[in-house]
Amino acid sequence: MPRWEDGSKERLQLAAMELFEEQGFEQTSAVQIAKRARLTTRTFFRYFPDKQEVLFADEEMLRNALVQAIRRAVDLNEPLQAVTRILAGFNWESLASRESQRRREAMIASNLYLLERDLIKQQQMADALSNALCERGVDADVAGLSAQVGIQVFRIAYRQWLVATDPADLAVMTETALALLATLVPASVPTSQQAAQVLQSRR
Repeated sequence: MPRWEDGSKERLQLAAMELFEEQGFEQTSAVQIAKRARLTTRTFFRYFPDKQEVLFADEEMLRNALVQAIRRAVDLNEPLQAVTRILAGFNWESLASRESQRRREAMIASNLYLLERDLIKQQQMADALSNALCERGVDADVAGLSAQVGIQVFRIAYRQWLVATDPADLAVMTETALALLATLVPASVPTSQQAAQVLQSRR
């Protein structure tokens, strides 16, 4: 049986998704995943600490890429818009096909344990983006709110993009979701820049 060869990670991910869908997440073991991928169980654990992480294998790489995008951003006067723009501008199909990502989202949504882990990953992402904004001089409270809200706004667009039947534009969908948020916020609410000035004056 082949050991640690090129493409092993992708084969394990494909095998895992097939088994999760065929027999359920809870009923699938790392041993079964490795066997389906024609690899050893030892090879499985070289790539993943447990079967849950098969679905979150790219999170660290994604988080690092988005943090670097924040650090390189030219304009952060409106941090919320910057966060959503950076999220929408990432090449999501470099991670996997849109269909594969749709299947992954459906699997996570069907399992409470996976949902809990997904929320933890989202919080880690928000913390990382918030810290990157702070490094660029954005007020800590504004940075935190921008990261948290920006991620949720983007996720609305992302879920729509996953189920779209045409080559949908994720950036346009994200702008639409952000515009929807604006309709929920009274016009009297200050901009993020004004809010940062108010927060600064209290310190």
